Amino acid sequence: MSQKSNLKTNPDACPLAKKCGGCQLQNMTYPRQLKWKQAREEMLLGKFGKVDKIIGMQDPLHYRNKVQAAFGRTRSGKIISGVYQSSSHRIVNVDSCMIEDETADEITVDIRNMLPKFKIQVYDEDRRAGWLRHVLVKRGFKTNEVMVVLVAASSVFPSKKRFISSLLEKHGEITTIILSVNDKNTNLVLGEREIALYGRGYITDVLCGLEFAVSARSFYQINPVQTEKLYEKAMEYASLDKDSVVIDAYCGIGTIGLIASGRAGRVIGAELNRQAVNDAVANAKRNGIENARFYCCDAGDFMSEMAENGEKADVVFMDPPRSGSSKKFISSLVKMSPERVVYISCNPETLARDLRGGYMVQKITPVDMFPFTNHVETVVLMTRTDAGKRRNKLK
Repeated sequence: MSQKSNLKTNPDACPLAKKCGGCQLQNMTYPRQLKWKQAREEMLLGKFGKVDKIIGMQDPLHYRNKVQAAFGRTRSGKIISGVYQSSSHRIVNVDSCMIEDETADEITVDIRNMLPKFKIQVYDEDRRAGWLRHVLVKRGFKTNEVMVVLVAASSVFPSKKRFISSLLEKHGEITTIILSVNDKNTNLVLGEREIALYGRGYITDVLCGLEFAVSARSFYQINPVQTEKLYEKAMEYASLDKDSVVIDAYCGIGTIGLIASGRAGRVIGAELNRQAVNDAVANAKRNGIENARFYCCDAGDFMSEMAENGEKADVVFMDPPRSGSSKKFISSLVKMSPERVVYISCNPETLARDLRGGYMVQKITPVDMFPFTNHVETVVLMTRTDAGKRRNKLK
């Protein structure tokens, strides 16, 4: 699709836009971005039905509640922190980003400025020497709780007590500090070992009236303002009642399933990530929810087994990764044959591929979760096809 405007014609464009490349739509004003995303959704999904008007943000700035900064040095030896330039491993120094949480940016910059005073070396990937590799900051937008994760090459933390004390003096809003030890030669940010240096090792946030614990590794939507709008639309499409049996496929830490639990009779969550399942169970207990159960398993296999045992579900929520769902999962979905499927997608291209299943698309609503980028979230309502009606066939 054509993008005719350019950075010079958009006075609100970020000064780092050409260097960073993380925000692909910096050449457009926000109203134009919404029009572009709407047109793209209609091009990809319009053949399945009417695409409703995209739900945009009232204030599209500083929406990211998770900020991740890589640390390094310039050739002259200056310490820098920021994001990797698009399609490279070159760090773009960032003091303030228009889509990142402002508190998180300030904390990251202060950590960078503190390093020389405490004689802390940043990690050099080529020489495999130094200590600090990344800093990850998460903030609960409703609770204002702040987590700081120091990703380092060793558990030996020079001047640990003085450094933490100085950081907390600058930022009293920090509620927990974690050391993540990553001593591997890898592109993965977080290490396998975590040490809570201050606080309880996690933060909480409130989403759609429920409280969720967020750890360093937890997947939690990065734009909580739009997530509530997305999930409210998903619940509207699901049309749940106290007799509804719900399956939350790809359930993660249980956000969708637990939100649905207040309107449904029974919720079953399936997820392959064991830590995420543990978090989902803990979040259910945290909110006093007793009608939701979470299982560490493949959702497709789980639904196939339920169908073979004669068990039914009224609604299936599916929120797969960017790669979309699989033929195996869609086959198990058709086998389970729930009345309604609510598909939440972060990739309209794989969504268009997956909609060619044995269900009819009834409603499509895009939600702009990621302003200034070309990503868009979509929620789709599908209902079971009746005999004699046109049936979209699996590829």
